[in-house]
Amino acid sequence: MNENDPQRYFPESDSQELNPSGHDESRPLETVEAVQREIAQDDSSCNLVVDIYDQIYHLRGPDPRYLEQLSALVDAKMRAVAKHGTTVDSLRVAVLAALNIADELVSLRQQRDALSGNIALNIKSRTETLAEMLDAVLEENRKAG
Repeated sequence: MNENDPQRYFPESDSQELNPSGHDESRPLETVEAVQREIAQDDSSCNLVVDIYDQIYHLRGPDPRYLEQLSALVDAKMRAVAKHGTTVDSLRVAVLAALNIADELVSLRQQRDALSGNIALNIKSRTETLAEMLDAVLEENRKAG
């Protein structure tokens, strides 16, 4: 699979539709700013508030910039799935985005393993060559001395 192909795991069709605003009316609208103000008042709350696919998430972690990068990646993947697919169910979009991310992870691991294997073979070959060269030099010194 081509890692740049955003249509790798898209369903053929999905008959569900959102309301015209695209918002799930069962969940009240929150703004990131409102949630951040609320968190600023309560130090025991999460360290970071992110918006992923129009949903607010409270995250805690040692590196907020890294969490923002991860959140942006997930949001972008979900939006790519939604853009190229016909499903509007956010759970299906999330699962399909997760499959795309997992595919990228497995592909990168395979590439890493292949490179690691090549490096190990290269090191082994060079070690054997150096050992042979050292043996030859030692043999010459032994004959000469």
